[in-house]
Amino acid sequence: RPLASSAASAAVPAEPSGPGAFARFSELFSNLFPLWTVLSAGIALKAPQSLAWFSTSFFTGALAMLMLSMGITLTVDDFKRVLSRPGPVGLGFVLCYGMMPLLALAIAKALALPAPLTAGLVLIGCINGGQASNLCTYIARGDVALSVIMTTSTTIGVLGMTPLLCQWLLGTMVPVDARGIAESTAQVVLAPIVVGMGLNKLFPKTVKQIEPFCPIVGVIATCLLVGSSVAQVAGPILNAGLPLQLGAALLHTIGGLASYLLFKASGSDEKVSRTAAIETSMKSSAFGFLLAKLHFGEYLVRVPAAVSVVWMAVIGSSLAVVFRLMGDGSGSTGK
Repeated sequence: RPLASSAASAAVPAEPSGPGAFARFSELFSNLFPLWTVLSAGIALKAPQSLAWFSTSFFTGALAMLMLSMGITLTVDDFKRVLSRPGPVGLGFVLCYGMMPLLALAIAKALALPAPLTAGLVLIGCINGGQASNLCTYIARGDVALSVIMTTSTTIGVLGMTPLLCQWLLGTMVPVDARGIAESTAQVVLAPIVVGMGLNKLFPKTVKQIEPFCPIVGVIATCLLVGSSVAQVAGPILNAGLPLQLGAALLHTIGGLASYLLFKASGSDEKVSRTAAIETSMKSSAFGFLLAKLHFGEYLVRVPAAVSVVWMAVIGSSLAVVFRLMGDGSGSTGK
């Protein structure tokens, strides 16, 4: 009996008290996250019109639902704990805006990508972390509160870092709508998380019961977001050559693994290292596509962002599942 109890508690991140059968289904569904991601991207590439109904309002709603599903797993104490040790957040910021842009440039040069595709890949390296990283951190049994704060810090940082890095590395000043980003962050990231935390505080027993639904809701929302983004640029993705596909895959893979190893070497524990790996790997590729569309005259600059949408989701979800299968990380704060 103790052994069975231990196995059941390892099946889900927060040891929900819901029915064991559904908890096991939630575990299996989450472990197949990369498969669902690939399927959603494949459907979007094959029949992009099938996702035409997923308008901007649906897109925003799905993002908010994703963050709400993470928010109800958090408490105020989680954020206090993370903020009491800002080192991991600072190191994650440096990797996001230091290592990743230079890594993107090095990969583009190594693969001899044309100038427009090089610019597009570097642009991906210069943008903030994506909101889907919070779900992947949850699935990976990482530190979700740390993930949310890392995502928020790089999202705020994009206001200054992305234009400066683009000017330095590409010779192009990319204007960024500071007010728009701030409003979007508040609406689709901060507000749903605060609401979720409030529900957790007011109705802890109910939240405990529905917690096994959280990863399922998050996975479905993420797959819809990926599918919608891919459907909008299905043509460029299909026409992208192998070198660009390889470049995007290498950027997200090497970035995640390098971050994990660097955090481990710095003395951070397993939970923090997993969180950092996913945060660094998963960039906000859809935002990169928008910037490329608005601020670069050459059409091909936006193609790497379109390709990155797929690889970011596949690699991020794969990292999450690999970490999950490794078992629970010990500890919850980093150095």
